[in-house]
Formats: sequence, structure tokens, C-alpha cells
Amino acid sequence: MTTPSGDRPDDDYWRRPPGAPGSAGAAPGQVRPAGADRPGPAAGYGGPPPTTPPPPGWRPPVHLRAAPPRRLPPQDTAGLDADEQRAQWVTWSVGGVAAVVLVALLCLLCSRAIF
Repeated sequence: MTTPSGDRPDDDYWRRPPGAPGSAGAAPGQVRPAGADRPGPAAGYGGPPPTTPPPPGWRPPVHLRAAPPRRLPPQDTAGLDADEQRAQWVTWSVGGVAAVVLVALLCLLCSRAIF
């Protein structure tokens, strides 16, 4: 990528060099693409179109200002830890009860199969 030095217009950086294949001033003996003689899109890329800056004051006026965000309440880390321990205890209890029921059902099914 080249950086503009200020000695050329901005569009020159987008145009092909004069001796490049497919440019209007290609050297004799170089291969030119088909349709390079005709004007239009097949003749090659002519650079981006010029842009015009927007008029001053083009943005709509802002009539409503948003309120600043509120402060969140402080966290009770000790209470959060206690709640997490209670939840873990409930999880382990439900898992233990489910395991006991499954073992009892397995023993019941195995005893029916054996006897």
C-alpha cells in the first residue's frame, strides 16, 4: 500500500500505471485484453468516482438526552456463598435419593430374574 505524498490527486492511486497491461497507454508488443479499445466496463477500472463532502449540519438535531446509568446495589458475597452451598446440598441429596431408588430397583429386577 502506498501513502499519499500530496503531489498527486487522490484518484491517481487507484489508476493503473501507464505501462501496465490493459491500460490505454500499453507498450507495443504487450498483450491487451479483449475489448480494451471500447469504452465501458471492459476497458478497465477507471478509479473510484469523486466524492463530495456532506453539507454542514446534515445530522438531525438531538432533543432527548439519555439519563446516566444507575449504580447497582452492592453484592452480598457471604449470602451468595451460603445460597450456593445450600443449592449444592440439595443437588447432592436428590442425586443420592435417585441413586438409592435405582439400586433398589436393580436389586428387585435381579432378584426376579434369579428366582
